[in-house]
Amino acid sequence: MNADIENLFKDKVLGHPGGLFVLFFTEMWERFSFYGMRVLLVIFLTAPLFGDNPGWANWPREHALALFGTYASLLYLTPILGGYIADKIIGYRWAIVIGCLFMTLGHVSMAFETETTLYIGLGLLVIGTGLFKPNITSIISEMYKGNDAKKDGAYTIFYMGVNAGAFFGIMLCGYLGENYSWALGFGLAGIFMFLGMIQFWLAKNLFGEIGAKPNVKIKKEIVLEEGDKLNPFTGIDKILIVITSLVGFTWLINDPMSKIRDVNLFDFTLGNYEGATVVIVFAVILFLFLIIARIARYSAKVRDRMIAVSIFAFFTIFFWAAFEQAAGSLNIFARDYTARDLSGSSALIFKSIDAILTVVPLLIITWVLYLLFKKTFSKIGMSNVVLSISFLIIWGIVIWKLNNEFSKDTTEVGATWFGILNSFFIIALAPLFSKWWESKYNPSAAFKYGFGLVLLGLGFALLAYGSSGIPQGAKTASVSMIWLILAYLFHTLGELCLSPVGLSYLSKLVPGRMIAFMFGIWYLAIAIGQKAAGTLGGMIDEVTANYNLSTFFLIFTIVPIVAGVVIIFLNPLLKKLMHGIR
Repeated sequence: MNADIENLFKDKVLGHPGGLFVLFFTEMWERFSFYGMRVLLVIFLTAPLFGDNPGWANWPREHALALFGTYASLLYLTPILGGYIADKIIGYRWAIVIGCLFMTLGHVSMAFETETTLYIGLGLLVIGTGLFKPNITSIISEMYKGNDAKKDGAYTIFYMGVNAGAFFGIMLCGYLGENYSWALGFGLAGIFMFLGMIQFWLAKNLFGEIGAKPNVKIKKEIVLEEGDKLNPFTGIDKILIVITSLVGFTWLINDPMSKIRDVNLFDFTLGNYEGATVVIVFAVILFLFLIIARIARYSAKVRDRMIAVSIFAFFTIFFWAAFEQAAGSLNIFARDYTARDLSGSSALIFKSIDAILTVVPLLIITWVLYLLFKKTFSKIGMSNVVLSISFLIIWGIVIWKLNNEFSKDTTEVGATWFGILNSFFIIALAPLFSKWWESKYNPSAAFKYGFGLVLLGLGFALLAYGSSGIPQGAKTASVSMIWLILAYLFHTLGELCLSPVGLSYLSKLVPGRMIAFMFGIWYLAIAIGQKAAGTLGGMIDEVTANYNLSTFFLIFTIVPIVAGVVIIFLNPLLKKLMHGIR
């Protein structure tokens, strides 16, 4: 394995092995496909049934967001299983390839625009993401064994690939899907997922044995701190995991199914409570018992740190429940309640800004492709060729899009366009936050979490203020787009405070032998947040009808801010529980 790592570091691109940039582009195309589909789904399901580009207006917003919430939630649960399959059976590389294949088929299925193919497509995307998501980062971790000093830089570069894919996926799939054909938008996501898979597979020789099938004969040595002890899963632990997993999965599927098709697997009542509520409360109680029982069996220091991680995970739910409105209610707000028609100098300024935002990042990434091409063509020439074809397609679509927009005297800003702002703000602001965290003014974990939640709430406060003039029950309006732009800015600032920090502290606080279990807890918290986002977002029509749209956004203002203030007040307790970890 050491020889493979040494070979990887011989051909460097920007100071890192070429293999990192193979993974960079593979992740970029996966994020392109994911975010390209994500930005279209709810708008497609709720778009007018008639017109030049009809959608599925027979779907109420509550139904569309219930389906999206379940889909997004499962995306954070299946990686737990996907990581286990790769670790024990097929290896990271095969897991990535198979995952890419499932996702490609998922996008193709969705392009047929029927209800059956929609469900099949979403199911394939969930399976594919489960295999892909945890394992591409695992290859990076293996690549940088013994080079820990370079690891932070490697993940920073990789994270840029994530945001570049999100940026271009939202921009191009959103543009084609919203303005021309939903099938074209969904299909484009599938095309680049397929090309990303081929590019990665053709570059496999670059990695040697890194990420290949696991060697089951090798056992990892378990290192215990002084006073620590092992805590193997008991039979009761395993039974509780199986029961809560099955009940939770069934509930996730049942929620949209009962709303969309009126098929309820929990069609009973217990007192004044519906069966679905009873079942999920029962599962939560069992799961809390499992967590408390396991944590209680560890040594005092480990137990305290795991309690700290659990507290952070709990507040993570509040963050994602509000932040993920970007995929649902904020898209609806952009389409139905935002003034997006521009003319004259306003239209020209927007088109110029849009062109700069599109072309400059694409030029930078194309330059990275050129550097990779120079360094690795002799070894992975066909992979480079496939990657180059991908970029020629991207450039062709971008040039056509810009030419098409500049040929018009007026322009209508697409509802999906606002989704690119999160990725743009991350790319622009992440270096500033990185320098802040590395300075002597680096705040505590609790403050970062609290500040992130407060900033998120302030973003929704701007939307609440901007929409305050919309009358009760209104289905459309023309609010200035500045409020939505500012909201995305504050949401991104909140994300930069909280999202990367959470995983960092998890890795610092939890011993290596328990990382998998606690990552499972962490992903579960995000999954709950994702489902809560869909459920709460689905209340937009009900709240707007009974109160107004401003009240809807006030919910997402008050809850995150209150949660942020609470965790800041918990700072002394969390410091004590973390036992010196900063």
